[in-house]
Amino acid sequence: MTYMGKPYYPVWLDNLADDVTLEAAAMDGTAEGVDAVRTILTTAREQYEQQEFNFAGPCGEMSFLEDYSSIVRDVPTRVVVVVTYNESGQTQRVVVNHRPRSALLQFSRIMLEKFAGTEHERHWQGTP
Repeated sequence: MTYMGKPYYPVWLDNLADDVTLEAAAMDGTAEGVDAVRTILTTAREQYEQQEFNFAGPCGEMSFLEDYSSIVRDVPTRVVVVVTYNESGQTQRVVVNHRPRSALLQFSRIMLEKFAGTEHERHWQGTP
């Protein structure tokens, strides 16, 4: 993972508020809490065969934006992530959108496979 030719790591992932939430077009419902959000995001990041960041940086006073291209099991995928901080500067809310729809559905199926039999499976059970 690189941005502007340098290694990139989302530092906001290491500063999650206790009541952080995660919403994504590829999942149903909202994941809540540090353990759930970190587990889901870490697993999701592992699915990207490559990531090329178009932008990663502040978006207003209390938000951070990531825009990147990726390959997931040979399918080109574009992703936009919006991170919102609370007043203490911790990550409060993460919203992830994959596109195109075919890539989103494939990603959702992969996440269902990864979380089958776990408490997080419910977020992908309705995936066609």
